[in-house]
Amino acid sequence: MKYLLWLLKAAIFFTLFAFALNNQHDATVYFFFGTHWRAPLVLVVLAAFAGGLVVGALGMLPGWWKHRAAAAQVPATSEAPSTVPLAAATAPAAAPSISATDLPAVRQHGL
Repeated sequence: MKYLLWLLKAAIFFTLFAFALNNQHDATVYFFFGTHWRAPLVLVVLAAFAGGLVVGALGMLPGWWKHRAAAAQVPATSEAPSTVPLAAATAPAAAPSISATDLPAVRQHGL
């Protein structure tokens, strides 16, 4: 399976490399007020892809901030549902102490 994944990655790389070699012709991108940019077509496609990544990441930032703030507001006594049997759940148990750095929601989203 590992070799199959490496073969797939190599095929994708060589396909993109062949695309870049076949698209070295100059392309002109026209902006407003008569300005333009001349560059190889592969650079124009790469710039459009990078711009899309930036716009997508910036569009996701408010949601990340909202979830991070919500995770920081989680009280220290709450925890995930446990798989304790019903008979053991009726006995009183001491609540574990959770510090602010142990919030799983913050770590789960990579923030």
